[in-house]
Amino acid sequence: MSHHIVIVDSKKLLRAFIDFPHELYKNDPNYVPELFIAQRDLLTPGKNPFFETGKVQLFLAYDDGQVVGRIAAIYNTNYIKFIEKNDGFFGFFECINNQAVANDLLDEAYTWLRTQGISGNMLGPANPTSNDSWGLLINGFDTPSMVMMPYNFPYYLQLLENYGLKKNDDLFAYIYDIDNYYGEKVRRLSTVLEERLLKKNITIRQIDLKNNFKSEVERIRKVYNSAWDKNQGSVPLTESEFDYVAKDLKMIVDPNFCFVAEQNGEIIGICIAVPNINEILIQIKRGRLFPTGLIKLLTQKKNIGSLRIMILGVLEEYRRLGIEACFYAALMRSTDKNPKIRRVEASWILEQNTMMNRAIVDTGGVRYKTYRVFEKAVQ
Repeated sequence: MSHHIVIVDSKKLLRAFIDFPHELYKNDPNYVPELFIAQRDLLTPGKNPFFETGKVQLFLAYDDGQVVGRIAAIYNTNYIKFIEKNDGFFGFFECINNQAVANDLLDEAYTWLRTQGISGNMLGPANPTSNDSWGLLINGFDTPSMVMMPYNFPYYLQLLENYGLKKNDDLFAYIYDIDNYYGEKVRRLSTVLEERLLKKNITIRQIDLKNNFKSEVERIRKVYNSAWDKNQGSVPLTESEFDYVAKDLKMIVDPNFCFVAEQNGEIIGICIAVPNINEILIQIKRGRLFPTGLIKLLTQKKNIGSLRIMILGVLEEYRRLGIEACFYAALMRSTDKNPKIRRVEASWILEQNTMMNRAIVDTGGVRYKTYRVFEKAVQ
């Protein structure tokens, strides 16, 4: 085939960049379209606060007038400053099953990063950061991914490995089947743990999003940034970045599934599970809210049958006290009140986070998807 690469430098090309996956996956029943307006804002300077410090260059591959691939090269200034590694990223990678097209796209990202002064590794996929959609799905293709988790064809693994990208890290997703969850065991354990925590003036409560949203967001941000400071590739969110994420999440979160742990009024741990809105998005053609997508979004939320635990973290000095187990028990009590919720995903969990992986398995979680982050030295 004869293909060529173009730089995305217009609204028309940006629209083609966002829409390409809809054509690529049109026959895949597990593909969930991203909302067009959300993707547009994510990739637009002035809309996404990432661009206050970072840079993104988008590329499209065309053959005979048709898009056959896309990629983003990402320069994350905050990552370089915080992690103290001169790494860059690639992301938003989508491609037909053609090695030549994949190689040319990856070459464009690699070359752009080198021109920006990157001399460490090219990491990814990041869309555009590890605080967004992160990693490549390498097993668990039989079900749609949950909210804010990536999905791709199985052949992507071969395309990336053939290019010379190597494993940097694996991320796990676990599923809890509520009907087979070790409920009584967790309830008994959490009762004992909660009594012990009370002696240390530590309590678990629901997040107050209705009356105290701004204050809760600011206090949660401080814990979020501290709880993940040692995770591979995790970078603290700026105030504007966290507000950007919080504003989007506020539209879908249910306070019944969001908790904080406090000691003497100070937040020391957070657990945020969100309804799996992908159950609705999978029905919205090409990610367009109009004319019918918005109606589906507004009317079907109450019928969602799954959750994703997307944030669960405790400040380091308070770990090993059982706060995490109490969070899981609180979630279970909330699902008791909402019989429609039958599946809960915990994701993503770093492969080397032995303590968390063991705790999830011990409480009934089953690992069902694996995502991989890749690296290639920039020379």
